Amino acid sequence: MSKPACVSQDLPQIRPYSLSLSASARAALKHQQPCCLWLTGLSGAGKSTLANLLELRLNELGMHTFVLDGDNVRSGLCRDLGMGAEARKENIRRMSEVARLMVEAGLLVIVSAISPFRAERDAARVLFAPGQFLEVYVSTPFDTCAQRDPKGLYQAALAGRVKDFTGLDSPYEAPLQADCEIDTARMALPEAIRCLLQLLQRQ
Repeated sequence: MSKPACVSQDLPQIRPYSLSLSASARAALKHQQPCCLWLTGLSGAGKSTLANLLELRLNELGMHTFVLDGDNVRSGLCRDLGMGAEARKENIRRMSEVARLMVEAGLLVIVSAISPFRAERDAARVLFAPGQFLEVYVSTPFDTCAQRDPKGLYQAALAGRVKDFTGLDSPYEAPLQADCEIDTARMALPEAIRCLLQLLQRQ
């Protein structure tokens, strides 16, 4: 596993402590295979809805889980960040590091974040052991997301009140080889949840 990005090369006095309890021992106590399920897609694509419903189902199955939702993280851990390019990159880096720690704690972590750039998603992937990072592309089309507009962001962006809006004046780079693709404009939520459960069972 690669060295966490949060370890600064400029601070030689920092030395990560080697803990005696292994990640596998923590997972064994929970009787599950921990992983990070990363949901990426446009605003309004259905990522948060899918993450919420999936966690409910996993909880019913007795699994230990946590959802890292983009807006929730923005209201706490990342509330000091703006919406510029570097701030958005740092937002995803922080989410990635938290997800890694939670996986090491033995949890099934569901990340719901636009995360528009492949480079940042690839940087997240390398923090995990092989097979522990599963990328889900919620591929709901722009027009459908704009019609839903649950936060009023598309209306504001189209009116010019919001700048650098993903999918409009800021690009979204779709995954090239997602582990799963779900278009919530075409796939009913129960079927989508079944697909995600099947993905986790293959992990």
